[in-house]
Amino acid sequence: MTLRVAGKLHQGRTTNVSRGGVAAEVANAIAVGTEIECDLQLVFEDDAQSEPLRVPGRVVWCTALEDVFQVGVVFKPLAADKAQFLTMFLRYLDDSGPRSKQPKAERSIDDQFR
Repeated sequence: MTLRVAGKLHQGRTTNVSRGGVAAEVANAIAVGTEIECDLQLVFEDDAQSEPLRVPGRVVWCTALEDVFQVGVVFKPLAADKAQFLTMFLRYLDDSGPRSKQPKAERSIDDQFR
């Protein structure tokens, strides 16, 4: 995942993602209220990556954790086509995640990341 902040790139790893936003670990603090663009990419078993899905957002919290910062980003409203891509992205994660053994009727896409 990459957060784009005023022309600077912050590489990180997601720790939680849903239709509403993302939590991620990055090397540097990002101020609460900062408008960002979030490039989300799927990483497959063979280390291949999907094309990035760019989603606009705003940082709503930032916390220091040992040698990284964990940031919470709320997504801004999305156009219908981008919302559909985000849903497909989350569905892929839902189908391949560690909890995919549970019957789908017992969990939603968002539940996997709580």
